[in-house]
Amino acid sequence: LKQGKYEMWRLRIEQYFQIQDYALWDVIVNGNSFKPVAQTVKGSSTPHIPVLVTADEEIQKKNDVKARSMLLMALPNEHLMTFNQYKDAKSLFDAITTRFSRNDATRKTQKTLLKKMYENFSAQSTESLDSIFNRL
Repeated sequence: LKQGKYEMWRLRIEQYFQIQDYALWDVIVNGNSFKPVAQTVKGSSTPHIPVLVTADEEIQKKNDVKARSMLLMALPNEHLMTFNQYKDAKSLFDAITTRFSRNDATRKTQKTLLKKMYENFSAQSTESLDSIFNRL
């Protein structure tokens, strides 16, 4: 996934999830109501998924795991370790959105930076066209 390609990726991944199972996309957008609780064992607190009580909770958890797995599979290898830390589909998707989407402030900053670089670029009259091109 490259900067500037997020919107296309999001459109494709949204369509893919909706075709596979709309409930999975719902888990990504709205989050999963089934949350792990902290459990203390020998002084160490770890997230623990309690025993599933209802069929609805079991389905919610299954959808969350499936949606998270599908999102991770849709990422290029170089991003897997970075995003594997997110343990539910909604937080994973939010992290991907934050990392790759370009908001107006980012665009404006990048545009200003490029303008400054252009304004500061100069070429010597003795410099060859190839060397000027290589500096761009």
